[in-house]
Amino acid sequence: MRLAVLDDYQSVTFRFADWARLANQGVSVVPFADHVNDPDALVARLSDFDAVMRVRERTEFPVAVLNKLPRLKLILATGIRNADSIDLHAARALGITVCNTEALQRETVEVTWGLLISLFRGLPREMVSLRSGGWQLGIGRRMTGKTLGVVGFGTMGIPVARVAKAFEMEVQAWSPNLTSVRTDPHGVKAVSKEELFATSDAITVHVPMSPATRGLVGREDIALMKLDAVIINTSRAPIIDQAAVIEALQQKRIGGMGVDVYDSEPLAQDHPYRHLVNVVATPHIGYVTEENYRLFFGQSLENLEAFLKGAPLRVIN
Repeated sequence: MRLAVLDDYQSVTFRFADWARLANQGVSVVPFADHVNDPDALVARLSDFDAVMRVRERTEFPVAVLNKLPRLKLILATGIRNADSIDLHAARALGITVCNTEALQRETVEVTWGLLISLFRGLPREMVSLRSGGWQLGIGRRMTGKTLGVVGFGTMGIPVARVAKAFEMEVQAWSPNLTSVRTDPHGVKAVSKEELFATSDAITVHVPMSPATRGLVGREDIALMKLDAVIINTSRAPIIDQAAVIEALQQKRIGGMGVDVYDSEPLAQDHPYRHLVNVVATPHIGYVTEENYRLFFGQSLENLEAFLKGAPLRVIN
C-alpha cells in the first residue's frame, strides 16, 4: 500500500507517527509539503496511491476528484469536522473508507486572544519597530472595561468569554437561537445581533461553517460597528462577508481585524490581508499545536493499522 500525506506544511509526518512499524506490511509513506489547488493536478498526484492522509480540511475531496481515483481505498481525515470538504456519500459508493481523528478545541481560543491582544496593543507594529532598530511607534488601548461581543456561544465562544472576564471586560453574545438561559450562568448578556455589532469594542466569531452560517456576518452588520472596533475570525472565512469587511478595513470604517482563516488557502500573495496595516493575520494556525498533531498523526496511524486488519476505526462514512 502507498500512502500520500497531503499538505504537511511543516514536514512533520515522520515526527509525530512511527510509520516505520508498517514497513513489514508493505506500506510506504510519501509526504507532500506543498498544497495543490487544481483538481486535475491533485488527481495526477494521487493516481498511484491507495490511501491518503490529509491535515484538517486543507485539501477537499469532492465527487469529481474521487471518481478519478479508482485506486484509492482509504482517506485518513483528521479532526472531527470533515463532511463539508469530503463527499462522504460518494466515497462510500466508490468503496472508499473515510476515518477521522479526535481534535483538541481550545487551541483556537488561544489564537483568538493572541489576535485580540495584538490589535489592542499594536504588538506587531512595535515588534517590527524594535527589530529594525526603532522604539515606540504607537499608543495601545487597554482591554479592561471594554465590551467583547461573541458571535456563537458554544465550544469556542464560552471559553473565549471566560478569558474576557479575567480581563474584566463586559461580555455580550448573540447567535440565532441564543437566550439568557444559556448566557446568564457565565455572567454574559444575551443581546440582539444589532446591539452586539453596534456596541461592542471587539467582536469575535465562533460558529461552525454550514449553509446557515455562510454570510452570517454581512455588510449591514459591519456597517454598525464602531469606528475603532475590531473583529476577529478564527472560525471560517465565508461566515463573514469578505468583500464587505475588506472594504471597511480599506476605508478605515472599523478599527481593524484579526484573521486566521481564508476563502482560499494558502493565501494569495496579493491578498489585501497581507498588506493592510489594520489587519493582524496568521496562516490558519488555530489548531496547529504539537498536542493536536500527535492526535492527528497518531490516530491516523492507528486507523491505517486497523484498516489493514479489516476492522477500520473511527469510520465516518
